[in-house]
Amino acid sequence: MTAEKNYFAHESSYVDDGVEVGDGTTIWHFCHIMPGSRLGRDCRIGQNVVIGPRAELGNNVKIQNNVSVYEGVVLEDDVFCGPSMVFTNVLTPRSAFPRNSSDDYHTTTVRRGASIGANATIVCGVTIGESALIGAGAVVTKDVPAFAIVYGNPARLGGWACACGLKLSVDDDSALCECGREYRLRDSQQLVDVGRSKRAA
Repeated sequence: MTAEKNYFAHESSYVDDGVEVGDGTTIWHFCHIMPGSRLGRDCRIGQNVVIGPRAELGNNVKIQNNVSVYEGVVLEDDVFCGPSMVFTNVLTPRSAFPRNSSDDYHTTTVRRGASIGANATIVCGVTIGESALIGAGAVVTKDVPAFAIVYGNPARLGGWACACGLKLSVDDDSALCECGREYRLRDSQQLVDVGRSKRAA
């Protein structure tokens, strides 16, 4: 592993000119970080990852092996991408009718703290809410609410998760996690973090 500025990239990886990489980020074997991409601080990029061009990663993003983060994908702080999960960025791809410009790409945003399980597929143009959990192998075709647990094909709401990752039990439109965070269910599709609970032990 060789040091480049204040981040590390394995000698088998390529970090192109015009890339911004934050302090403390680690890029492992056989990766390619393409021009115009921005990686925040303390990111961990696993083996055989392709990023960009012009993709955006926040701070403390963890991307496991064999993931491609295409142009149009925005990963906010603390996002986790499991092994071999898939992003897309074109809704109607055709080899005979190339759609290879920025104007063809649909933005996909993964909000802070969300986790995407291994082998999941995220169809472009959706927003995954803060601290949502996407199950392994899920196919996400529409927006996912904050703190939601979704799984299946197509992915459907299967429960709610705390920011810490534990599954919540919602009772009378409220939930208290063992970590001390409290939540309110405003309707069947929106869970709101109301902060540290006075009920917590």
